[in-house]
Amino acid sequence: MTTDKVSKQKRKFLRQYSILHVLSRFVRKQEMNPQKVLLFCGKRKSGKDFLTEWLCKHLNAEENDKQAVIVRLSGPLKQCYAENHGLDFQKLLDASDYKEKYRKDMIAWSEKIRNEDPSYFCLKAIEHYKAEQYHIWIISDCRRKTDFQFFDSRFTDDKTMKIRIWASEEVRVQRGFSFQGGVDDAESERGLDDHENFDFIVENNGNVEPHELLKNVVNSI
Repeated sequence: MTTDKVSKQKRKFLRQYSILHVLSRFVRKQEMNPQKVLLFCGKRKSGKDFLTEWLCKHLNAEENDKQAVIVRLSGPLKQCYAENHGLDFQKLLDASDYKEKYRKDMIAWSEKIRNEDPSYFCLKAIEHYKAEQYHIWIISDCRRKTDFQFFDSRFTDDKTMKIRIWASEEVRVQRGFSFQGGVDDAESERGLDDHENFDFIVENNGNVEPHELLKNVVNSI
């Protein structure tokens, strides 16, 4: 075999090896995800959306590529509800009066699905946000014991953290909270009230900056 042929075969082998090496690293990276699962919960107008969005931006700003993703369990729920009822999906995602108008009916509709399969919306949310691509999952809206049970059953204790966002009722009222029967006394708002084993309870009454409120959470990741 000539020297040129040997050299070409060597270059071809090195190219193939390089491609396989990159692919294997990618697969290993995917298999490691998630490295952390942050399970947030809190009452309406406690500020959990604001704080989880700040946290996600903070974590992603520290790296060249995105490390964290917000996984809203209500995301696919609201999308399905919007499609079935001819509503604006994006408006259902924010903290507007539009969402509050349909909240009660949406809760009743979703409960029927959840009673048949408690993991349905958790699995849909992971798929919807392509969470497998990220190291850190920020589950921004845990509401029920079955939400915690879903992640506890799939990941070890060293991977999960449970964080309760708390604000006084006075502050929540200032942010627009108004008690609604069938909503604020339903499982979607009270399902985790008696849960005791939180890793962190964050008091968010608006007088402390997010970086200070979540300092211990960030240091524990």
